[in-house]
Amino acid sequence: MPTLFLRLKSGLHRTLALSAALFLLSPAWALQPPAGAVILTISGKVGDTNQAGAAAFDLAMLEALPQRSFTTSTPWYKEPTKFTGPLLRDVLAMAKANGVTLEAMALNDYKTTIPMDDAQQFDVIVAHRINDQPISVRTKGPLFIIYPFDTTPELKATKYYGRSAWQLKSLKVD
Repeated sequence: MPTLFLRLKSGLHRTLALSAALFLLSPAWALQPPAGAVILTISGKVGDTNQAGAAAFDLAMLEALPQRSFTTSTPWYKEPTKFTGPLLRDVLAMAKANGVTLEAMALNDYKTTIPMDDAQQFDVIVAHRINDQPISVRTKGPLFIIYPFDTTPELKATKYYGRSAWQLKSLKVD
């Protein structure tokens, strides 16, 4: 293909060819900037940023990822509850996160540490809907890292409940 571009004789053709080549070589998978209010910021060891050295997401960006739903029992709700959102591993992949741990920070400054392996081993989601309704800040939103507790007895443990984070605002990858 490069020799084809070199053989073009007209300056206009060369300019058009160079523009086309740069377009084809540009990363179409690059993280786009958020168009709406930022509800999640991923910092630290991220390979793709879109805002001040971090990967910032608005709700539309999270909704554009493949969505998962599951219903699970939790210590926080009396009845099994349905959660919907993208897999945590998909969100991390969008930011090209590469680390060992995640420090999740909530709006109320609650912090928890989540091993990166959890995102691969379990279908942990970044829920933005509970029982098919958007999660308001008042009801533990706008985002809630939640494990599928009912899928395996191993997850019905204090350590995994403690790794869940409602009112999630940021993740730091270390």
